[in-house]
Amino acid sequence: MFRSLSLYNFRVWFIGALISNIGGWMQSTAQDWVVLTELTDHDATAMGVTMALQFGPPLVLVGVTGWVADRFDRRKLLMLTQSALMLLAVAVGILLLTHVMTLPLMWLFALGFGIANAFDAPARQAFVSDVVAKENTSNAVALNAASFNTARLIGPAIGGVMIVLVGTGWMFLANAATFLAMLVALWVMRTDELVPRVRAPGAARLADGFRYVSRRPDLIVTFVMVFLLGAFGMNFPIFASTMALEFGRDADGYGLLSSVLAIGSLAGALLSARRDRARLRVVIYAAGGFGAVSLVSSFMPEYALYAATLMFVGFCTVTMLTTANGYVQTSTDPALRGRVLALYMAVIMGSTPIGAPIAGWVATTYGPRAAIQVGAVAGLLACAIGMTWMLASGRLRRHESRRFLLTVDETRPLTVVAPEEFSDAVAATTPIRTIGDDAPRAKAG
Repeated sequence: MFRSLSLYNFRVWFIGALISNIGGWMQSTAQDWVVLTELTDHDATAMGVTMALQFGPPLVLVGVTGWVADRFDRRKLLMLTQSALMLLAVAVGILLLTHVMTLPLMWLFALGFGIANAFDAPARQAFVSDVVAKENTSNAVALNAASFNTARLIGPAIGGVMIVLVGTGWMFLANAATFLAMLVALWVMRTDELVPRVRAPGAARLADGFRYVSRRPDLIVTFVMVFLLGAFGMNFPIFASTMALEFGRDADGYGLLSSVLAIGSLAGALLSARRDRARLRVVIYAAGGFGAVSLVSSFMPEYALYAATLMFVGFCTVTMLTTANGYVQTSTDPALRGRVLALYMAVIMGSTPIGAPIAGWVATTYGPRAAIQVGAVAGLLACAIGMTWMLASGRLRRHESRRFLLTVDETRPLTVVAPEEFSDAVAATTPIRTIGDDAPRAKAG
């Protein structure tokens, strides 16, 4: 489960990311609460607009950010983006402490955070593949998610209590301080131990990532499922904050819900780390589980019962996202990995501008339970799309010896792209059989 931590560079990265992510979740809790209770009178629609501005740039800038992640030194790029995010957090914290912050100003800063994260996210995701060898990539991705969700377990709880004690402005300044941990981690890494980058033999074109994904039906299905959950199911700040208010709770109650969600998320990430590789069927099953438990959570009559169901929601969410991320990384041409991951991150983060305002409007107009139910339907629909593709591709079929048992064929090859578009590096690393390959068939995820 923890094999990637035996590497010095990954240990340094893991610790730096954990500290920085704790600060990030403290800031996220503060930002949501500021918009919902200080800058508006419990207006979930304004909160949805804030999320849309923050998560919209990855979708708009997807071609450029992916190209940048493939073209430039990712370690130096991350130093630049982390520094920009730190300065933005300092500015927001000062404006809140001096009581100058307004809703339009917060929207402007949300857009700034979104632009910086648009360049940071694909570089950060692809950098994991630079820190560990390919055989440990899936494990490293899962441990990276474990770090993120450990922070999600701690950060909102601390943030919720500290908001009550000292106010929201200090949460932004605290997050700014935690960015130093990531910057130090990047600085002390042993650059000679990083995995050599694989670059495309020709000019790096922005359209190559789109073209590659368009010829991978398995990636298209993965992206569609992730989009549905990202747009309508993963608006947890809206769901948790409005449900906390419905149950008569304050900021600490909202922070506690976020931390309870993270308990299940952490469990999902650690179990993903135990698997030898990422499989697409796990993504499909987790999407269906998310839909089912989200639907159950929307009917919970008490705060404690609602909090308990959030553990299962978090487990299914992170199982799906971590497995999807690992599958994309381990089955993609290394020369195109940055651009493909930029598309993946754009689908996750860029779906929020579409779904968050809708979720906010539904929560304001019909109540938070109705908004959660919309997300549940999206999860069930994502599962149905995945199962339909699995049937159409011939992977789900009747068991050879048991009449009423269905089985998934993990060895069926996928048609990916024409062989001339593959580099030698891809032929040596991709776990998916390519056209014209006479070698023994490899197992596909």
